[in-house]
Amino acid sequence: MKPDDPGRTGGIPLAVAGAHLGGQPLNHQLTERSARLLESTTTAARYRMYALPTDPPKPGLVRTANGGRAQAVEIWELAAADFGTFVAGLPAPMAIGKVELGDGREVPGFLVEPVAVSGARDITDFGGWVNYLDSLT
Repeated sequence: MKPDDPGRTGGIPLAVAGAHLGGQPLNHQLTERSARLLESTTTAARYRMYALPTDPPKPGLVRTANGGRAQAVEIWELAAADFGTFVAGLPAPMAIGKVELGDGREVPGFLVEPVAVSGARDITDFGGWVNYLDSLT
């Protein structure tokens, strides 16, 4: 996916890894807030990803001390007020925290409370949510 207006700055970046990715069922929650895609990239190799039993299906990203792998993410930019309304509407167990990218930058992004991954399928080795979904077909 190509970034929209890569020269635009001043908003708050947000790393998304699952249902908010472009083409996924919750992406409209970003686009209706005029969020712009800045780039497609990966996390640092410090994360594990789990398929959560939610509706719609979404992954949970958890930083780990050992055994992680880089996961595909998109970085979207939102205006501060839009970022606030977006975060205020997130359901538990989703959370926003600092996500370390493969190039060492840290940006706000989706994580999940560790309790949510108990019993969830570990999909880390797919390297990202879309790769996992593609494997199901």
